[in-house]
Amino acid sequence: MRPYHLLLYPFSFLYDGITRLRNRMFDRGMKRSLVFEIPTVVVGNLAMGGTGKTPMVEFLIRAFKDNYTVATLSRGYGRKTSGYILAEEATQPTDIGDEPFQIYSKFGREVAVAVGEQRIEAIPQIIAERPETELVILDDAFQHRYVKGNFNLLLTTFQRPFFTDHVVPMGMLRENRDGANRAHAVVVTKCPDKLDEATKTHYLHKILGYAPKDCPVFFAGLEYGQAYNVRDNKEEPIQKVILLSGIANNDLLRKKVGEMYELLETLEYSDHHHYTERDMERIVERFNLRKAESPVLLTTEKDAVKLKADKLLRYLQEIPIFALPVQVKMEEEEKNTLLEHVTKAIRNKGYQREV
Repeated sequence: MRPYHLLLYPFSFLYDGITRLRNRMFDRGMKRSLVFEIPTVVVGNLAMGGTGKTPMVEFLIRAFKDNYTVATLSRGYGRKTSGYILAEEATQPTDIGDEPFQIYSKFGREVAVAVGEQRIEAIPQIIAERPETELVILDDAFQHRYVKGNFNLLLTTFQRPFFTDHVVPMGMLRENRDGANRAHAVVVTKCPDKLDEATKTHYLHKILGYAPKDCPVFFAGLEYGQAYNVRDNKEEPIQKVILLSGIANNDLLRKKVGEMYELLETLEYSDHHHYTERDMERIVERFNLRKAESPVLLTTEKDAVKLKADKLLRYLQEIPIFALPVQVKMEEEEKNTLLEHVTKAIRNKGYQREV
């Protein structure tokens, strides 16, 4: 424990007490959790910051979209609007938030993508507008206990697992570690390649100290695909890159990009950063200093959708911009087992939509 943690402890203790009281009220029925007739899968975490929720939501979409009519619902963090919105062709990132827009850009013709702070109100609105919906995936809703999910998928990173963390402000946890007891499965995300069995056993033992004893635990990494030009979505070979990112933790991305390409420079912004024209001027300035080396501007898919805005893209007309796609990477047996657990929860619901 660092010395300044002693100063933060009273605040962390107070926050912990408030969240414990809230959870206890839900557990004892003093606050009501609504169970919807339609199957709901919750993807969330205990910690603040990036645990890989969006890649996991995309993983679930790919797994279930061919067998179920899927809708996704999130709060729409960082958007400049409020209330319920169902994404459509004219929707912009500022309307629904970075991650939902990224999902809509990829799957908009195959799934419904909605945002709404009050999920308990948003789910009926989704069903009213898209009555064919058979499955709702709730992104970042582990603490939103007004909706009781049929399957709660808890994510925690390999680098900062919840069992070593503390409640804010001492740490990054939104609630006490005991919140893991609501999980139906836990996925340790952002794992290094070739994770040894001893380490897996250690994590499993620690996680099951808080999660239900029969809770399955899985391990997943990230797999980066071929970079593509954001202007025409075509994959092209690239070599030298200037990395631009606005994500919660840039370390893994920077490391992976350095392995895949010649990384000349990194321009980092905070998570969910709203890029401005002044930011574009800085990016152009840094790019021009490296222009003789013929680099490209490489960014995340989440950042790429924001850079496509007309008021920003005009600054970057002379700069080749590429996005680096990322997906969940799991061993085949673990992947199949996880999907079997989710599928069982969906089928046990026995939902039959009206035709």
